Amino acid sequence: MAEPTSGAAAHGPTTTDDGGLLVVSAHAGDFVWRAGGAIALAAERGRRATVVCLSFGERGESARAWREGRGLDEIKTMRREEAENAAAALGAEVRFLDAGDYPLVESQELTDRLVRIFRELTPSVVLTHTLADPYNGDHPAAARMALQARVLAQAIGYDAPGEPLGAPPVFFFEPHQPEQCDFRPDVLLDITEVFGRKRKAMECLPAQQHMWDYYTDLARRRGVQLKRNAGPNLGLAHATMGEAYVRLYPQVTGELA
Repeated sequence: MAEPTSGAAAHGPTTTDDGGLLVVSAHAGDFVWRAGGAIALAAERGRRATVVCLSFGERGESARAWREGRGLDEIKTMRREEAENAAAALGAEVRFLDAGDYPLVESQELTDRLVRIFRELTPSVVLTHTLADPYNGDHPAAARMALQARVLAQAIGYDAPGEPLGAPPVFFFEPHQPEQCDFRPDVLLDITEVFGRKRKAMECLPAQQHMWDYYTDLARRRGVQLKRNAGPNLGLAHATMGEAYVRLYPQVTGELA
């Protein structure tokens, strides 16, 4: 997998040799706000992009629907439809494990379901939440299970269909309040060419309409940082849009660039 060519600006999480992109998302909207650009880039470049939503975000991330007097089953149905529409706008497949939220409870059963997905898809790149988030325990819970599943899927003796997984790199996408989550990005991804698709996907989530402009502004700010780190020679457009990531495991390379 190729890494940043200058500073932190790069092709980042979508530059793979083969295989696809797997995104493990705690709730039905998380993958759109945090990784929609990476997903859309993967799809644009002909790579398979699969999102696994561990929950619908029905209890903790659907406040508007609760205030409107909707019931639990109705909210789940609504959030599922929103996430399906958003994934379609990005060019991704989406799966729902319906594990519940607030809290999202870690379990061996849920981790095993993720192992089986890893073995089935054999992703080349994995995106998930940060391991620290004092505002939402569901996010680090999702990350811990995703990382454990990746390790277990590599074990030849683990009882699950398929061949042992290789070692796909893992990138943490940006949390809602990065400073409080010890988030220090080391990869800035240029999503300018697909930001329109990301914005369209965001607008598929009216249950969280307050997030639309926030993440548009964030993409613009990360785009400014991307250009500054890339330097003047990459010919980036003035209105660059970006996403920020942290790579968990070391990059393996034969050349420093």
